[in-house]
Amino acid sequence: MATMHAHPGHPGGSRMQGPPPLTPWSPDKKHSDRERWVCIYPAYINRKKSRQEGRRIPKQYCVDDPSPQEIRDVLQALNMNVLVELKQYPRERSRELQCRGRIRVQLRNDDGAPLNSEYATRDSILVHLGKTIPLLKSRQAKPQEQSQAAASSSAGQKKGKGKRR
Repeated sequence: MATMHAHPGHPGGSRMQGPPPLTPWSPDKKHSDRERWVCIYPAYINRKKSRQEGRRIPKQYCVDDPSPQEIRDVLQALNMNVLVELKQYPRERSRELQCRGRIRVQLRNDDGAPLNSEYATRDSILVHLGKTIPLLKSRQAKPQEQSQAAASSSAGQKKGKGKRR
């Protein structure tokens, strides 16, 4: 005779208190409810991905390996309501933590009018992200740091260890 036990919370772990969990979608939800917000995965604007792997816009508007944090920063600069979730894109092969992240963005008011008329659709937001992310300070600093690191590491190396006996 089997008895049903309620599954307790994760033992010994303290979970971060974030927003309440999302409820199932239904047509009566308002546009301001998080369940109605548009989902954006970094793969949508990743230049290294093919259309089959999840890229949604032409490569000319894409960037190399965008992170969910970069997408969040750009969208917050537009004063949009943004929510970052630790979800993985289903087509993503890598299970690493750095490949995870889904961004939800509110596009419309409760009356159905766009919050920002310039970015009324998902595609317009994706193109804006592709144009803006390369201009971020975090992106501008990366090539300089890499070239300096390469120069300093090659200067300090000796050539060979000599004969071993």
